[in-house]
Amino acid sequence: MTSATKTVLVTGAAGNLGRAIAAAFEARDANLVLAARTRDSLVAALGAESERRLFVAVDLLDQAALDAAVGRARERFGRVDVLCNIAGGFRMGTPVHQTSDKDWDFLMDINARTMLHAVRAVVPQMIDGGGGKIVNVGAFAAQKGVAQMGAYVAAKSAVIRLTEAMAAELREKNINVNCVLPTIIDTPENRAAMPKADTSRWVAPADLANVIVFLASDDARAIHGAALPVTGLS
Repeated sequence: MTSATKTVLVTGAAGNLGRAIAAAFEARDANLVLAARTRDSLVAALGAESERRLFVAVDLLDQAALDAAVGRARERFGRVDVLCNIAGGFRMGTPVHQTSDKDWDFLMDINARTMLHAVRAVVPQMIDGGGGKIVNVGAFAAQKGVAQMGAYVAAKSAVIRLTEAMAAELREKNINVNCVLPTIIDTPENRAAMPKADTSRWVAPADLANVIVFLASDDARAIHGAALPVTGLS
């Protein structure tokens, strides 16, 4: 971040990574627009709103509602400089030939369609304002097919390919678009789901947040279309 105050919109802000990203940008004096499905979840995760924090309760699958939320952010802070698309989800699946429409739609919606809706809402005002930064969250596993994870890796692979396409489309508009590819994020929920796993090489939310903050900074102005693996400690 530069000395000028930036406004950062974070989707999925009530989760573990959302809290870490909010803290990292807050430490750099950014204005925050923190979006999640309910206001209660934001308050529970992040505490109270403030002059520099705007909570937005929005269904990311509702384009009109998301457009209105971005309008509120612009009324409050003038513009959105940085968009962090971190909303997403995982569901272990079945073999591809047994994948249900329900599971396919869930994983595509929560991982790819939410990102598409967010960029539709934000990119036009970034173009009008002369630039911006977009950081998406893919997955390290999405670099190749994985058994019983076909729908998930397809959805996260779509995030990577859309990132690359947007970077090619928007770099001349002074908009950087990149994504991070974390391995398993070290959260209480993942520890509970995998109690016997070796967590020593999982990715701490704060470490992933720092990488996202870098990609959103002016120091990363020469980076376009990167899919950056974030794989934890060596």
